[in-house]
Amino acid sequence: MLPPAKRITHQREIILQKLRSVTSHPTADELYMTVKEHLPRISIATVYRNLEWLVANGLAQKIEVSGRPKRFDGTVQPHYHVRCQMCGKVEDAVLAPLEDINSRAEKYTGYTICGHSIEFYGICPACSHDQKNSAHR
Repeated sequence: MLPPAKRITHQREIILQKLRSVTSHPTADELYMTVKEHLPRISIATVYRNLEWLVANGLAQKIEVSGRPKRFDGTVQPHYHVRCQMCGKVEDAVLAPLEDINSRAEKYTGYTICGHSIEFYGICPACSHDQKNSAHR
């Protein structure tokens, strides 16, 4: 249970519930459209603020890719992502987290490693299919 100062509000609860109900790693804007169905008076600024609070309190993850909108993930257990270079879709890469990667990085760099993020990139099946179809025309 979260300490009293960090208790989850009704708005945060709805936002987290909606975030955890999808695997699409939505942007704040995408999540806002879903949350607005249940909280019609909520503002986009409130969604952004609450997403940042959820991330800061370890209840969600922020996926930041240079030049792309931030995406959010309701799964906080260690896992990796794969991003389509054509459409920008982000999905979980279903593979076991690499063992000892943090300690190995510390050994080779001298840094104190606090964590890591691995993102694979490529072309998703839908875009690959579209690409193949347009090549045959």
